[in-house]
Amino acid sequence: MSTAIQPAATAEETAAIMGAMEALWPKPVLVVEEPAATREPTWRFSGRWWSLPLPMRRDRPYR
Repeated sequence: MSTAIQPAATAEETAAIMGAMEALWPKPVLVVEEPAATREPTWRFSGRWWSLPLPMRRDRPYR
């Protein structure tokens, strides 16, 4: 099996074929993963009376 094309392509046909191949050929995609940003520890209201759910804050002090 021969890969030669008869008659030979003109300069315009060669340019059109190469342009089509360039447009249709898949291009490699580079994926650069950035390191995950570390969060600064934040102060939380743990253990404070105002951090309790509302029903728990409704305790009656006079029982």
